Amino acid sequence: MLAPSRTPSPRGWSRWLVPPAALSIHLAIGQAYAWSVFKPPLESSLDLSGTASALPFQLAIVMLGLSAAFGGTLVERNGPRWAMAVSAACFSSGFLVAALGAASGQYWLVVLGYGFIGGIGLGIGYISPVSTLIKWFPDRPGMATGIAIMGFGGGALIAAPLSTQLLSSFGTDSTGIARTFLVMGVGYAVFMTLGVFLVRLPPDGWRPPSQPANAAPAATGQVSARNAVRTPQFWCLWVVLCMNVTAGIGILEKAAPMIGDFFAGTASPVAAAAAAGFIGLLSLANMLGRILWSSASDVLGRKNVYRGYLGVGALMYLLIALTGNASKPLFIVCAAVILSFYGGGFATIPAYLKDLFGTYQVGAIHGRLLTAWSTAGVLGPLIVNAIADAQKSAGRTGPDLYTTSFFIMIGLLVVGFAANELVRPVHPRHHEPPPSEGESTPLAPEKGALS
Repeated sequence: MLAPSRTPSPRGWSRWLVPPAALSIHLAIGQAYAWSVFKPPLESSLDLSGTASALPFQLAIVMLGLSAAFGGTLVERNGPRWAMAVSAACFSSGFLVAALGAASGQYWLVVLGYGFIGGIGLGIGYISPVSTLIKWFPDRPGMATGIAIMGFGGGALIAAPLSTQLLSSFGTDSTGIARTFLVMGVGYAVFMTLGVFLVRLPPDGWRPPSQPANAAPAATGQVSARNAVRTPQFWCLWVVLCMNVTAGIGILEKAAPMIGDFFAGTASPVAAAAAAGFIGLLSLANMLGRILWSSASDVLGRKNVYRGYLGVGALMYLLIALTGNASKPLFIVCAAVILSFYGGGFATIPAYLKDLFGTYQVGAIHGRLLTAWSTAGVLGPLIVNAIADAQKSAGRTGPDLYTTSFFIMIGLLVVGFAANELVRPVHPRHHEPPPSEGESTPLAPEKGALS
C-alpha cells in the first residue's frame, strides 16, 4: 500500500486533492511552533531554565534538518505515501515518549521523545509532499509549495489554543503536561493518517491543463542532489535560508515569554492568555506569508522576494530595537512582518531550487538544504535565550533582555542578503547529460546518494 507503484493517481484524479493531503501532514507537524506554550509549565514543574526548556524544540529542529538531508533520497525513491506514514509514526510516538517523561519527571525522555523521535517525523514529513507538488504544479511551483508549507506555519494556530486548553483542563504540573502530550500524540496520529491515504503521484507523461502536450520542456538543466551540493548556488541558498530562519525562529521559540517580558514594566502588561494569542497571531502571519509571498515569487522572481525577506526583515528588527516597549502595536506588527518573511522563505525555497537545479531530484536537494534549518534551530533560540538569561542575571528587565539579540539578528540578515545577491544560474557542467533519443528525462534518484 505504501509502495510508489501503488501511489500513482487514477484517470481523472484532480491535482487539487494533493495539497489537502500535504496540509494534513504539515498542519500536524507545525505544532512545533507552539512549543513556547509548554516552556513556562515545564520550567515551573521540573525546575528548568529558559535555555533548558528550549532543548526539546532545538533538538527537534536539528533532527528535522538532519532527517530531511539523510532521508531526502529515500523519500524520492519510496514515494510520498511511505514518507508520510513514517512521519506520522515518528511524530505521534514522540509525543507518547514525551508524555512518559513528563509523568515520571525524567526530562531527558521529553527531550528524546519530542526532540529526537518527533524531530525525525518533522523532517520526513516536511519534505514528503514537496517534489510531488512540484510535479503536479510545474506551472505554479511557488503557489503549490506555499499551500502545503503554509500548513506548517499555521500548525501553531491550532496547536497553541489547543495546548493551552488542555493544560488548563489537566493542569500545568508534570501530570497535566503528560496527559496533554498523550492526547495530542493520539490526535495527530489520526489526523496525519488522512494524508497518507489521500496523496497521489501524477501519471507518467502528465501535463497541467494550461500546458499543451507539445509544449517545449523547461530550459532549466537537471542537476542531481550529489552535484547540487558541489555548486556555489547551493551554499549561497544554504546561507540565505539559515540567516532568514535564525532571525525568525529566535522570536517564535520564545514568543510567549518575550512579549510578557517586553511589557512587564508598562501600564499594560501582557497576561498569559494574551501571550498565547500573540503566538496565534505570529502563527497566522507565518502561515499567510508562506502562501502570499511564495505565490508572489512566481511573478516577481525568487531573488527579488528574498531581497524583501532579508532587507525589510532587518529594518523591522531595527524598529523593535530602537523603540523598545514604547508601542505595543508597533512591536506586534514588526514581529508579524518578520514571521511572514520567515514563513515565506520556507515556502519559496523549493521553487528557488527548482529554478536552479530542475525537477530531477528537487526533493532530495531540498532535504539537504534543510540542514540550514537545523543550524538555525540551534542558533536562534540559543542567541535569544542565552542573552536573555545573562541579562536577567545582571538585573536587567524589559526590552534590555533582548536588544543585543535583535542587533545580532540584523547582522545575520545582512549576511543573508549578500549571499542572495551572489546567486547565479548553475553552470552546465553540473547538469545531468540529456537523454538519448527515445529516452525520457531521468527522474529516478541517483544510486549511492546520501540517504
